[in-house]
Amino acid sequence: MAQSDGEQRSGAPRDLHLTEVSKRFGDFVAVDDLTLTVPEGAFFALLGPSGCGKTTTLRMVAGLEDPTAGTVSIGAEDITGLKPYKRPVNTVFQSYALFPHLTIFENIAFGLRRRGVKDVKRQTDDMLRLVQLEQYGGRKPAQLSGGQQQRVALGRALINEPGVLLLDEPLGALDLKLRRQMQLELKRIQTEIGITFVHVTHDQEEAMTMADTIAVMNSGVIEQMGAPTELYENPRTTFVANFLGQSNLVSTDVVDSSGSTVIVDCHGQKVGVDESRSHTDQGKGWLGIRPEKIFASQRDSEDLEDGNQLTGGVVSDVSFVGVSTQYLVRMPWGQELMVFEQNTGQRQSFKSGDEVDLAWSPQHSFLLDADQDAAAGAVREDVG
Repeated sequence: MAQSDGEQRSGAPRDLHLTEVSKRFGDFVAVDDLTLTVPEGAFFALLGPSGCGKTTTLRMVAGLEDPTAGTVSIGAEDITGLKPYKRPVNTVFQSYALFPHLTIFENIAFGLRRRGVKDVKRQTDDMLRLVQLEQYGGRKPAQLSGGQQQRVALGRALINEPGVLLLDEPLGALDLKLRRQMQLELKRIQTEIGITFVHVTHDQEEAMTMADTIAVMNSGVIEQMGAPTELYENPRTTFVANFLGQSNLVSTDVVDSSGSTVIVDCHGQKVGVDESRSHTDQGKGWLGIRPEKIFASQRDSEDLEDGNQLTGGVVSDVSFVGVSTQYLVRMPWGQELMVFEQNTGQRQSFKSGDEVDLAWSPQHSFLLDADQDAAAGAVREDVG
């Protein structure tokens, strides 16, 4: 049966599209020619350090900033020129902005009442159940914890059934334990209702815990976009390798890139990198290995697995952090490599001064262009 135009429109995907979007503040380019599609129903994260353009991007979707160039659309609808209240979009900020004089029920029902909905009880009760606050409907915001207040803000945003929910660092004001609980809660709610979530954060763990897809932003552009595992295991730039977790980056020379394993010379020792993780095929490169992928063994022992080996290391620092022990191993060329060993009790531990060799699988390393800055994306502690 042929569908009417209205049926086709209503059934069409409501993906969020940003097309060649830029935002300039005077001479400063906050967002630079960004083209991006967020599929309907996705949990999407914009991840990056302060000043990378992620919040500006979110504000342009919300209508709180006008793009200098480009368009924002949801499905076939161009919303670039629409006022914020006319967009099928709601935003949850880090500051909950709840009405202190209203009950939790009335805070959540506010959007319905504003739209002139007469009978708000059923929808509001349903939303209270979704955010697991059904027993708190009669309380005031000041009587709730930070996590509960965040859920009220979430319920208030969701009750209007937006096409896209924008989350701007929504968990930033919570302590670590509560933040981790709320990460799971947000993912549960998004999965249950299927609304598109676009989540802005600088917290790599938060993004990887919740998002189906992550776009890593840097200086107004997207460095790399993909599933959390793809970005972590196979970064394409030094910025992504350093910003998403920790990486050892070692200067190497490509020796042979003709086969399924690219062979590189690492300060006189040859190691291999799977071709699918090699993003340069000649000249100098950065060999990348995540610290938890490396196994340390006593010098010249038989414990090393088949695969890549770097010999001649000396343990220079040992840090016990509960679930793991973190080692720094000084290599013959002077660089210290990080090695994280899970404290399973199955492998020997080391102390400073122990001589060790390192091993890992070619499938667990990656190779990047040496023209990139090895320190790009590394998170440094603030000096205060």
